[in-house]
Amino acid sequence: MIFEEVFIKGAFLLKPKVFGDSRGYFFESFNVKEFEAAIGAVNFVQDNESKSSAGVLRGLHFQKGEYAQAKLVRVIKGAVLDVIVDIRPDSQTFGKHFSVELTEENKQQLFVPRGMAHGFAVLEDDTIFAYKVDNIYSPENESGIIYNDPDLSINWQLPESSLILSEKDKKLLMFREMLRR
Repeated sequence: MIFEEVFIKGAFLLKPKVFGDSRGYFFESFNVKEFEAAIGAVNFVQDNESKSSAGVLRGLHFQKGEYAQAKLVRVIKGAVLDVIVDIRPDSQTFGKHFSVELTEENKQQLFVPRGMAHGFAVLEDDTIFAYKVDNIYSPENESGIIYNDPDLSINWQLPESSLILSEKDKKLLMFREMLRR
């Protein structure tokens, strides 16, 4: 596995070594020893999975305070544009975002450290997205930033008219409003 830190400190793109032949392929999606050597100790406590149609946009979500979560995200089937926003006020990249296409073909993963808002736009039908988290979900400590915040200017690679959002995600805060809370 190759671990590449992106320009947001603590966030890493993981590129596996994939072994393929006429039968299919094999790769290690997680190895605690390699992970801890490259990134540090993280105690993942829950695995999550979602299936979505093309055009679905989930996020930008985060957990507050002691319920903040680090995530290791990947696509099992299909493709997404995965986006993180640095919401750590003391960070040099505060308010900046990073995006990457995660696909079943490239098998890349993104490690999202605590202190990030996270979301993804689904680029193909029947996409299966999986992720590990290092803290339990707490509904009362959940928050988020609206996907189309003009201060963030995220290019989701899909026409806005084709986006499918949950009612909850349509009501998320602007980045500046989130700062005041």
